[in-house]
Amino acid sequence: MNQKDESVKPVYRRILLKLSGEALMGKEPYGIDSTVLNDVAKEVREVQGLGVEMALVIGGGNIFRGVSGASRGMDRSTADYMGMLATVMNALALQQALEKSGVPTRVLSAIDMKEVAEPYIRRRAIRHLEKGRVVIFAAGTGLPFFTTDTTAALRAIEVGAEVLMKATKVDGVFASDPEEDPRAKKYERITFDEVLQKNLKVMDATAISLARDQNKKIVVFSLREAGNIKRVVLGEKVGTVVDGGVQ
Repeated sequence: MNQKDESVKPVYRRILLKLSGEALMGKEPYGIDSTVLNDVAKEVREVQGLGVEMALVIGGGNIFRGVSGASRGMDRSTADYMGMLATVMNALALQQALEKSGVPTRVLSAIDMKEVAEPYIRRRAIRHLEKGRVVIFAAGTGLPFFTTDTTAALRAIEVGAEVLMKATKVDGVFASDPEEDPRAKKYERITFDEVLQKNLKVMDATAISLARDQNKKIVVFSLREAGNIKRVVLGEKVGTVVDGGVQ
């Protein structure tokens, strides 16, 4: 286990980090880029070294997306279950990378597969966090029709994370797609209600509504810039803050 770095003071004690499966592809057309995987593991290790309790949710879009499977005529429930299994594969890969770097890690799956992961039990997850282990939540909610964004919001609330951090391809929340419109307005701070009213593609509406109802702050930032996870944890102005709007 990493020794706590006393030279810097994180502003959060417990966080949940949401990573898209696509983030693990790097420059590959699909699957997992080992360089990206190791870079993510290194950043997680640095943050854990600050004494921060960390939980993660990883998508499965680099392997299989339930929505895309359904769009090709597959039954939506079946497609979503396949997507959940893809998240387990990503979780196991990240666990391996983290443990190789000396970070104790546990994968908790919402679908029972005791040979490769522990079952998700809220109290067990919290206990792992208290013991300094990085916890990776896999297999979504265990139910079809719910995204990993919703899983991230739900798990953040359940384990008492102080912030939900969503790492994406772009540096925050924009009025339109910044990859298509270079002049797209970036929001430094925006409320849950504004996200829903403007139909901004931050997280799906269920996830935003859950976060709003429980006043769970979200920080959206780019994973492409090395060190951003740590910067958010240290309270630096990175990306976009989504909250209830009350100072």
